[in-house]
Amino acid sequence: MIARAAGLAALLVACAPASQGYTTVHVEDLRAAQGQGVTILDVRTPAEYAQGHVAGARLLPLQELPERVGEVPQDRPVYVICHSGNRSAQASQILAKRGYRNIYNVDGGMNAWAGAGFPVVR
Repeated sequence: MIARAAGLAALLVACAPASQGYTTVHVEDLRAAQGQGVTILDVRTPAEYAQGHVAGARLLPLQELPERVGEVPQDRPVYVICHSGNRSAQASQILAKRGYRNIYNVDGGMNAWAGAGFPVVR
């Protein structure tokens, strides 16, 4: 029972709004949001993107984001994904600092997406 409660507490913390101004979510949340008018922002390199990405994801490499942040729509939720979740967290922080709301960092990135068996576009 204690382990179960600890697992639930960890889940709630992982999905709670972060003090950084964005929320970290699981790949299942992104999957559920697909087709709902959200923006999916892939912040990996073009080579990584070409190896496989989420359907409908827009490529905007992390190193280009500060100069191109105006290309990211502010009128809808933005799900940010990378390879493992590190670069997407950095990108989410950049967007939050620029005043964006409804930013969702996809925990585990494409590793978790593919590991969950969700479709990958090549």
